[in-house]
Amino acid sequence: MLRLLGCAFALVCTLLCPPASWADEVDETPESKPTPNSEAPKPEANEAPQPPVKQYELAYKFTAGEKLRTEVVHQATVQTTIQGTTQIAETRSLSIKVWQVKDVDDDGTVHFVHMVESIDMRQKSQGRKEIRYNSEEDTEAPPGYEDVAKAVGVPLTIVTMDKYGKIIKRQERRLQPTSISTQMTMPLPDHPVALGATWSTPIDIDVTLKDGEVKKIKTRQKFTLEAVSDDVATIGVDSQILTPIHDPAIEAQLIQRLSSGNIRFDMTAGRVLSEQLDLDRHVVGFSGAGSSMHYVTRFTEKLLTADVARKKKPEEATTK
Repeated sequence: MLRLLGCAFALVCTLLCPPASWADEVDETPESKPTPNSEAPKPEANEAPQPPVKQYELAYKFTAGEKLRTEVVHQATVQTTIQGTTQIAETRSLSIKVWQVKDVDDDGTVHFVHMVESIDMRQKSQGRKEIRYNSEEDTEAPPGYEDVAKAVGVPLTIVTMDKYGKIIKRQERRLQPTSISTQMTMPLPDHPVALGATWSTPIDIDVTLKDGEVKKIKTRQKFTLEAVSDDVATIGVDSQILTPIHDPAIEAQLIQRLSSGNIRFDMTAGRVLSEQLDLDRHVVGFSGAGSSMHYVTRFTEKLLTADVARKKKPEEATTK
């Protein structure tokens, strides 16, 4: 039971230490690839030729010296029932994530430092006193939050990423709190795509079997270009398990990874404006007959500011 409640707390810690990105590899689904040697159907003599399908280029764009701040909110409620006893655990965190852009290469490759500027988090379990920690108000962290407190306001990861969101290099600057994997960036296709196009990235997740053996489960994040309005693309996100699962105990370990939702991407500015991922799933029989787990989460992130460092103009430098 404590391990399951710990999973809820681990979700909050992911805001401080994102490991591998979504975008280590982007695989297009078969339906988005052209068929070799295929010929487009020829229009009938009395048919007007169809206009070409409009395509859109999706790529990240950053400027050396700018600092991007995003507000991240993660809420989770986990209700578990084992041997007739039900417990409810709730967690919520609000943090300000910062990307400090150090340099941008001619090909769009960006070098930035990832850190968390502040965090306000709480954990509430049935029958227990609520635990809260606010990095801007509390001088000491409550028991169990010490590592979280140490990870606030300091460089966490130095990242090199190409303009399509693929992580080329990452350097961890400090030992970070134990957590489950989470995304750092959204992968983008490396060529223009039309509405309805899909692409995906594979993710292997380690789960622990009853005998202690660790097994890798293949999953993927699937992305779909759903709409474009005023140069803002709406991209749908769906999580899929590829490895057949027949054990509820394994499913319980995967449940928090199966969220879906949408992302708004500014194609002109080349950055994510906002995202929302939701999850509402049940698992029955994960810990014996009559056991169940109900997992409800919402993850949101929105861009707050993108401050660009600039040199003072001569008249500004001389003005008192």
